[in-house]
Amino acid sequence: MEEIKNYIDNIYPMNSAEWDFFSSKLFRETVNKNSTLIKVGVVENYLSFIAEGIVRIFIPQEDSDLTFGFVFENEFVTAYDSFITQTPSHYQIETLTNTTLWRISFEDLQAVYKNNKSGNLIGRKMAENMFLIKSKREISLLNKSAEQRYLDLFLERPNLLKHIPLKYIASYIGVTPQALSRIRKRIT
Repeated sequence: MEEIKNYIDNIYPMNSAEWDFFSSKLFRETVNKNSTLIKVGVVENYLSFIAEGIVRIFIPQEDSDLTFGFVFENEFVTAYDSFITQTPSHYQIETLTNTTLWRISFEDLQAVYKNNKSGNLIGRKMAENMFLIKSKREISLLNKSAEQRYLDLFLERPNLLKHIPLKYIASYIGVTPQALSRIRKRIT
């Protein structure tokens, strides 16, 4: 639980009473590699902090999934649009490695927002961060080549790419696995 406390303290430290209330709402869950956290058509009910592991966000398709996000240790993951609107998700989230999560339900998070002064500020800061990540991804897709998107991913998370199958990386940067193979060959 220390990981999530450190993460939150970097945003805005909670006093001990607020932390005690918030942490009492968290529960730890360990899930195996290739486990589904949320399916298309299901309402997201959890905001999860990844203490250990890697997850993938994707739209399932008949021939090949469309991967549009990876989330790593010490980051939050959720089908956020489904979570905040309490409507069915349009995409899925699955673990790529054995993963340990600290989770809070939608209802419990609402109680934290209601009872903790710092809860709303932290929630707003986290939502702003999620927006910035999404915006950076969209701008990257519009302004950068597939090769540059691969290099950016490689530079940001070099050791974690070892755990992500190349077909998912190819989908994430918007190319076929064969095109990714050519990009990797050019780079090396």
